[in-house]
Amino acid sequence: MYLKWGVSAACLATIVGIYLLPSPIDPEPFKFEKPPSLVGPLMVNRKLHHGKRQFYGRLKGPESFTSDHEGNLYTGTVDGKLWMIHGEQLKFITQMGKNISQCGTPEYEPVCGRPHGVRMDTDGYLIVADSYYGLYRVHPQTGEKYLLISNEEGVDGVPFRFLNGLELSRDGTIYFTDSSNKWGRQHHRYEVLETNHRGRLVRYDPVTKEVRSLLTDLYMANGLALSPEEDYILIAETSISRILRYWLSGSKAGVKEIFADNLPGYPDNIRISRTGTYRIGITTTRFPGFFPPFLDAIAPYPALKRFIVKITPLSAYSILLKKHGLFLELNAYGDIVDSFHDPDGGVTWAISDVYEHQGKLYLGNTDLPFLVVLQQ
Repeated sequence: MYLKWGVSAACLATIVGIYLLPSPIDPEPFKFEKPPSLVGPLMVNRKLHHGKRQFYGRLKGPESFTSDHEGNLYTGTVDGKLWMIHGEQLKFITQMGKNISQCGTPEYEPVCGRPHGVRMDTDGYLIVADSYYGLYRVHPQTGEKYLLISNEEGVDGVPFRFLNGLELSRDGTIYFTDSSNKWGRQHHRYEVLETNHRGRLVRYDPVTKEVRSLLTDLYMANGLALSPEEDYILIAETSISRILRYWLSGSKAGVKEIFADNLPGYPDNIRISRTGTYRIGITTTRFPGFFPPFLDAIAPYPALKRFIVKITPLSAYSILLKKHGLFLELNAYGDIVDSFHDPDGGVTWAISDVYEHQGKLYLGNTDLPFLVVLQQ
C-alpha cells in the first residue's frame, strides 16, 4: 500500500515539476472548424500515383521553383544550395550561406542558409528569399549573389526571422513574407503550435530600395500569388489553414479579406495555372475522422500546448503527421474545384509547391530527398 502511494506521489511530483518548468512557447487559443468532408472535388483519389520521382538523394527539400526562357528550372534545397535543372541534368549554382560538410542537417541550417521562395526577374536574375540571410538577387550562371535586404535590417525596426514566400510583379516589385518575427525556420513547428499572429507581408521596390510592410499580424504568412491582373495578392496563413486576399489596386485597395478558409490541410506555396486557377501545396493534411486532427484538438488549450512542448522533442512531431500527399486547385472565388491525392504517400507527401512547366507539374516538398514530376 505504501509503495503504491509512494509511486503515485512521485508521478504527481514529476507532472507538477514539468508543469512548472518554463515553456519555450507562448501560445494563444485558437478554435478550428471541423475539417471539410472529403466529397465532391475533395474526394480521395490516386492522381499523384502517376508522378515520377527525380534526382532521388541529390535534391533534399526542393521547396519552390521558377524557370527561364530557355526552359531551365531552378530550385533551392534544405542544405542551402541553389540548383539549375535542365532535363535530367542537375547543376549547382551557389550556396546561400557557408558551404560546409554539415549542410543539410537541422542544426546547421542557420549557417548554411535555406532558400525558400525562388523567382526569375525580367532581367534574367534569380530573386531568392533565404529564410536566415535575407532577400537576394542571384546570377543564374555565375552564382554571384547581391544582397537586397538582410534579415537583420528587417522593416519598421523589426528584423526578419523567417523569410518564406515570394512573388514578383511585372514591373519588378518584389513581395515576400516573413512567417514570424519570433521563430526562425529551424523552429517552425513552434510557430505552428503557438498559433500566434506574428507574420508579415512585405513589399520591396528594387528601384527606390524602399521596404514596406503591407500586412502584419498574420498567422505564419507563407506562399504568395498575384492575380492575373495583379490587382490582388493571395497569402497563405499556414498555421490556421487559411488563405487571405489583399487588394493592391482598385476601389478595394488596402482591403484584406478571407479568400479560402478551413482548408483540409496546411497551405504552403500558391501558384497560378495557365487556366487561371490557383494550385495550393499542402504540407500536412487535416481530415475529418472519429478523432479531430491533433493540432485542431490542442489548438484551444494553451496550457496543454505548453506542457506538450516541454516533454516532446521537435523531431517527434513528424510521427503524428500522416503521409498523405495532397495539393488543391481553387478558382478565382476561393472554391476548391479539384484535388490531387497520394493517400499512402507512395510517391510523395508534404507538398510545398506545384509549378507548371512545359506541360508538366513539378511538385516540391519541405525536406524529402527528391522532387516529383507529374505529366499533365
